[in-house]
Amino acid sequence: MLAPGSALTSDEGWQATGAGSLQNLKKFNNQDFTHLRALCLSQGLLFEDATFPAHLSSIGHNVLPEDVLRQIQWKRPTELQRNPHLVVNGVSRFDIMQGEIGDCWMLAALGSLTLQKQFLENVLPKDQGFQDNYAGIFHFRFWQYGEWVDVVIDDQLPILNGAYLSVHPRTSNEFWPSLLEKAYAKLRGSYQSLHGGYLSDALVDFTGGVQVQFSLKDPPPDLEEILKAADRSQCLMGCSTSAQLKRNIELRNGIVQGHAYTVTGAVKIPYKNGWKHIIRIWNPWGHGEWKGPWSDNSPQWDHVEPQCREALLRNKDDGEFWMSCENFQEQFSWLYICNSTPTFLDFGDQQYTTWSTDRHINLWSPALPTGRSNSSSGEAPRNPLYIFQVPDHDPKPYNVLISLMQKHAEDTRDAKNLKIGFFITKDNSRVLKQTFSLARDVTCYFTLRPGTYAVVPASTEDQGFEFLLRIFLKRDYSESSNSLPSPVPPMDVPRQNEDSSYKAVFLRYAKQGSDMDALQLQQLLNEVILRDEMTSLGGRFSFDSCRGILALMDLHSNGRLTLQEFRSLWQILAEYTDIFSKADRNRSGFLDVSELKSAIQMAGLAVSEQLLRLLVLRYGDTAGRVGFSDFVCCLLRLKTMTRAFQNLAEGGSQISVTSAEWLTLVMYT
Repeated sequence: MLAPGSALTSDEGWQATGAGSLQNLKKFNNQDFTHLRALCLSQGLLFEDATFPAHLSSIGHNVLPEDVLRQIQWKRPTELQRNPHLVVNGVSRFDIMQGEIGDCWMLAALGSLTLQKQFLENVLPKDQGFQDNYAGIFHFRFWQYGEWVDVVIDDQLPILNGAYLSVHPRTSNEFWPSLLEKAYAKLRGSYQSLHGGYLSDALVDFTGGVQVQFSLKDPPPDLEEILKAADRSQCLMGCSTSAQLKRNIELRNGIVQGHAYTVTGAVKIPYKNGWKHIIRIWNPWGHGEWKGPWSDNSPQWDHVEPQCREALLRNKDDGEFWMSCENFQEQFSWLYICNSTPTFLDFGDQQYTTWSTDRHINLWSPALPTGRSNSSSGEAPRNPLYIFQVPDHDPKPYNVLISLMQKHAEDTRDAKNLKIGFFITKDNSRVLKQTFSLARDVTCYFTLRPGTYAVVPASTEDQGFEFLLRIFLKRDYSESSNSLPSPVPPMDVPRQNEDSSYKAVFLRYAKQGSDMDALQLQQLLNEVILRDEMTSLGGRFSFDSCRGILALMDLHSNGRLTLQEFRSLWQILAEYTDIFSKADRNRSGFLDVSELKSAIQMAGLAVSEQLLRLLVLRYGDTAGRVGFSDFVCCLLRLKTMTRAFQNLAEGGSQISVTSAEWLTLVMYT
């Protein structure tokens, strides 16, 4: 911990020189993965981690009775399976099944992480496995108090009576869940430190983002809008039940008390003569589901259109289930949402906004008065306060979020949280808001009028602490050329603003880069284009679909979209949105065969009946209907291939191409 009176400012702190960033990782215990693996390979040895040994000290003495703990054996995946893999057929929440360790809070966060590839790739490096350069060593990355930390482990796993002590994979030869859990246990001190914890902490550790907890017993009035905004903007989400008597007690309705779950989806679907808001939830046990309304075999699904039911319902005992928003609030106590910035507060009629972040690292001391001194230099030092300016516009409904995190000493295991919090003052004196909690991370959101404010970190306890303070402010895009906008659907953009809107959206999702990859394009399309309920009914844009769309627009054949290439795509999307809306005569969110034919004709293209049938087979669902995301892929490819033929034919009906030209055309685009 810092000495009293010292401070790390935002200019000098953990991120200023790039240390602790994803490009310049902090090495946990000063262990360098690349160096250690090369050393083991050169000596023909399998790595053994002396800093987290295959010993009871790494487990902890209070997880199980002492006589049971002595029966634990440590085995490598190569001893457990003939053909082990780190990942088999991609990373999924369904790979995870909780073991004896009570770390549902961590696994619920991990389940949500698997849904958001932009965060998953930060935690799970790809430069490792059991096939190439295997030396019994692996590494994973976590965010700790402002720094990304690289944690090295050996692959010896605790086995009790032939079964995994901790998490075990559903696929027997897939080991990423067990190894990642071991790395997280090492970071926190032992497996025992995972035996009970806070879902909110794990969400932040896996993302470096900001999380907010919402009480479901006293929910905000706009909870439904927050859930939809969180799902649309690819936030990590989880929820938990209260432990009234004992933890892990399964009720008759299938819900487990004192347990953490992953929220994997939130949608509004046509139901009977109206709409129904339902939520999808996953149990880290890998089994055990809700048995009430909207569960796998409930009669409510009989009143949902077949194509929508098929897209949403997965009738398996895999721990995942749907329930209504009303039942969700009845059965669960807390909802947790996390993202890099508080995009879950981006809803309503707001446009052209983004979130800025101001970071401060410092020390609070109970021996010092609170507030910055403006007197002579001879006066005693004071605890810091931080000034921020709320912009002169009125975004709705929330425009400020403040997160205060206390840092535990690195050599402290099982450190206890202090009761920390902050005051928000105006005019450097009047206290407007205050919040305190016995938690590692205290975060609250507000609606503040334009003006100058100060936030004052503090603790109610007689003990100093080092803290990380983050102030998130919603800003109008027009305030600064460096600001980035929130996504705006093309159908909502006036014609005169079209040029500025496509640039704004591109800059947001390209992360201020000069071009955009398929993953960034996927996030953009799902968050921006599918905001309308009708266009979203047909399902989200898959990663493969976005790679296909990018390839069709990629004039340089380099796997990325420039701003000019994206402008062409933006104009096409606006056109296709209008065509889809006009062709979808019954507002079902899908096009049948005749509606698809009409839409193709509106686009100025012609197809034979045989080709039309093939398009429905290729892009339609089992009922022969085409949703909006598939419609975009279909029409864009049809239009591009038609133009390609016309260009190659050069006015005639016959074309001549080389084998290389033909393969380039059909295999890349």
